[in-house]
Amino acid sequence: MQGFDALNPPFDRLTHAETEALRAAVDIGYFAPGTVIVERGGSSEFLHVIIKGSVAERDGEETEALLGAKDTFDSAAVVHGSASASFVAVEETLCYLLPRLLILELVQKNQSFAAFFYSELSRRLDAFAAHQDRSGLESVLRLRVREARCADAIFIDGASSIEEAGHAMAEHNNDTLFVIDAGRTGIVTGMNLSKAVILRRLPLSTPVRDICHFDIAAVDRDDFLFDALIAMTRHRKRRIAVRTEGAYSGVLEDIAILELFAGNSQLIPGRIDRAKTVADLITCANDIQGQVLRLHEQGVKVEVIAEITSDLNRELMSKVFALTAPPSIKENGCLFVMGSEGRSEQTVRTDQDNGLLLAAEVPESDIVQFRQAFTQSLEACGFPPCPGNVMVRNPVWSQPIDGFIKQVKSWILIGGGDSAMNLGIFCDAVAISGRSDLLLHAKTVFMDMMRGESAHLAHFANLIDLFASSDIGRFGSLMVSVGARSDAVDIKKIGTFPIVHGSRTLAIEKGLLETRTADRIHALAATRIFDADFARNLISALHFFMELRLRSQLKARRLGNLDEESIVRMNELTSADRDILRNAIRVVREFREIVRHRFNLGYF
Repeated sequence: MQGFDALNPPFDRLTHAETEALRAAVDIGYFAPGTVIVERGGSSEFLHVIIKGSVAERDGEETEALLGAKDTFDSAAVVHGSASASFVAVEETLCYLLPRLLILELVQKNQSFAAFFYSELSRRLDAFAAHQDRSGLESVLRLRVREARCADAIFIDGASSIEEAGHAMAEHNNDTLFVIDAGRTGIVTGMNLSKAVILRRLPLSTPVRDICHFDIAAVDRDDFLFDALIAMTRHRKRRIAVRTEGAYSGVLEDIAILELFAGNSQLIPGRIDRAKTVADLITCANDIQGQVLRLHEQGVKVEVIAEITSDLNRELMSKVFALTAPPSIKENGCLFVMGSEGRSEQTVRTDQDNGLLLAAEVPESDIVQFRQAFTQSLEACGFPPCPGNVMVRNPVWSQPIDGFIKQVKSWILIGGGDSAMNLGIFCDAVAISGRSDLLLHAKTVFMDMMRGESAHLAHFANLIDLFASSDIGRFGSLMVSVGARSDAVDIKKIGTFPIVHGSRTLAIEKGLLETRTADRIHALAATRIFDADFARNLISALHFFMELRLRSQLKARRLGNLDEESIVRMNELTSADRDILRNAIRVVREFREIVRHRFNLGYF
């Protein structure tokens, strides 16, 4: 049948011959309003693709989704013999009917096509990602470290002199040496030798152990290049050690990665470090956002983009702190970030979520000046003020540690509303500059007060239903087909927030200090709150929501419509994306029920 759209995912994954076989076998079916097309738990002799009309996906009396043109159902009934829900025609509906036996044959032959029929969300997303264009940057970042040009590992004794180290570098044509000294291993570079002799005027006889660095950043030769890139960015290194079976086997330099692709995330920290003024940092901030767009355009996974971007933003904020903080605050302060920045889940810049803890009182003039200067500097770099005023400029979020702990205790005792939201924001805090022990102390006190206090935890957990009366309630039915009603939904409210808040609530209950949502979920699975399969699906759902939001953010910025940074429109998604989204929403629903049951939220 020539009218069948073979470019509609997942059919775009079929070969030409497979497509022709499908077109030759396809039929058309008509369904009157109210017709049960597929019964929940039953099998189906056809895979249905809607031509026109609409079909309700129902769980009992509840409508979970309203499917429209180009949507496909029900893969579980065809491949696994048990429909995930009942599918009922809402209006007069025409569907392409694809024979079950042919679909099963194509599933056996074509693994890319088969991915659409995986029952696990995580497997489906992994397979769909593997199908994407692997050219350009993505293909490079998915290479292993061993596939890049790495310098050999050359070892020298720590007692050897600077002069001997220089000759060893020349002999091996290698600018980096591993230094073995009293059971520890360090690293020294040609630049280290030059600075020691020229700037510090050390004798050539100086032992090389006196000028090397023993804090070696390393990756395994079987790690992906994006792991190396992240490590370089995080540790502010232009070269990184490579291990093979636990032993140092070589060195990977940034130039070796640059030979493979045109990217610059590992170069930005150097520019930040060299900045002398806030004005210098504005260019760096723009480079960071430009990197987000480039990485996304070339298909890099959203979680990798988020990790790289968060590390770079933290470097930039640390530099702003160094440029704006007076000595009293540098000596006594701990600068921390919260929200998506704290969880390493930020991509496109959002508003400021930061704070400052002080080990002791500082002159009032110092703290007043710093609050203003730091906030304005970040704003100049493109980080708008937080609408809720959760930032250094607010004295509630920039004060001595003792006063802040009293504030945290007050929020816990009040519970609910803004207090619970403030605690949720603080739960994601990560120190980025200064006295990190201050933040650790404050978070430990917070965790100790919350653990074992069922009433406090319940009030905190209840935020998972914060948006239940708006987008979650409406989107809970997925009534989003074009023509049925407004198809615009806030992906942050209906997807990201329930996963983020539910996982941090459970992490508090278990005393887990992880801040990244994926890390929390893995840690929670280890405590057997849920199994590993569900954890993988939950993380996959989170990353899918992040991907959809990033697309919306980039589009909103391109069009200058910043109010729609979290808005996703169903008519702009492919039918495969809509199908994955329905599955992701099911995972979120199940997770919300886990949280609701565990903390007895039905009583609220």
